[in-house]
Amino acid sequence: MRSSTHVIPLRRLHEAMCRVVRGFGSSEDEVQAVAGNLIEANLTGHDSHGIGMLPRYAEAFLEGGLKPNAHVQVVSDAGALLRLDGQAGFGQVIGREAMALGIERALAHGSCIVALGNAHHLGRIGAWAEQVAAAGLVSLHFVNVIARGIVAPYGGADARFGTNPFCAGVPLAGRPPVILDFATSTIAQGKTRVAHNKGEPVPPGCLLDDHGQPTTEARYGVVPPFGALLAFGEHKGYGMALMCELLGGALAAGMTQRNDDTRRRRVLNGMFSVLVDPSVVADRGAFEREALAFIDWVQASPPREGFGPVQVAGDAERASRAMRSAEGVPVDGTTWLEILDAAAKLGVAPAQVNAAAGLA
Repeated sequence: MRSSTHVIPLRRLHEAMCRVVRGFGSSEDEVQAVAGNLIEANLTGHDSHGIGMLPRYAEAFLEGGLKPNAHVQVVSDAGALLRLDGQAGFGQVIGREAMALGIERALAHGSCIVALGNAHHLGRIGAWAEQVAAAGLVSLHFVNVIARGIVAPYGGADARFGTNPFCAGVPLAGRPPVILDFATSTIAQGKTRVAHNKGEPVPPGCLLDDHGQPTTEARYGVVPPFGALLAFGEHKGYGMALMCELLGGALAAGMTQRNDDTRRRRVLNGMFSVLVDPSVVADRGAFEREALAFIDWVQASPPREGFGPVQVAGDAERASRAMRSAEGVPVDGTTWLEILDAAAKLGVAPAQVNAAAGLA
């Protein structure tokens, strides 16, 4: 059965989500950072990483796995290489602070490696590539996930690791940056939650049931007995997920996913980031002219039947942001009820959240 959908104006949604986040006891700066980052994910069309994460955050907080008002801690400093500890703080704060430190060092040294561990859910990783690109820097990000395993290795029948995203950002003069951001699974785990809440199936070839058999029933990614997502591109996505675990997990965080405990609700991320000033590598003008000429060449390809004009990474997110900013953000009814329930657990009156969103 499909869930009804609310379309909430951006200003009202922001006010409502700030009310919820204040229930964590966060400082006002943290409230704005968390609410703003989650809503931005919804605006870009990535509802899997948006406000629907708040119920999971509330459960993590109540079990002691998420620490409000934490800040990034420098564990070791080698100039152009930083190892950081997120102290289980909100990833929306920790990610921004970690990238700010990396940007400062990359501008000073030409490049910087940032090894971040023990951050609570970093959200949409593209946000951090966008932050770096706004400073004129190129970046690469390899991320692991410490939580219930949800993705099966190639040829395996059960889950052994997380969706382990990869992201890259390239700033270019005269146009928005190219931001490539994807889970190494066929779909993000949050998309199974969104589909389950909407009463919709997931696409074929994405999910296994609890017996290792293919299924389109989204519940196997959300409620017990759990199944497993598949990696994209079969062995290729699996190989990339493995590298994210080795770099973002073993190297950057000192923690890999090796626990099948489904009870803990916290989501910890490790992230291995490489930030580079392109003007130190090459003549920036020549680099940008060549990059833009290539993008123009690619986008001049005539569209196939059933497709629109050729896009590059980041275009779809910007189009969604413009549309939803103007028309409002859709939130399915089941997700909204889960957010209201989370608000109540945090001591925030659901009626006040509804009123702020204009749904009273």
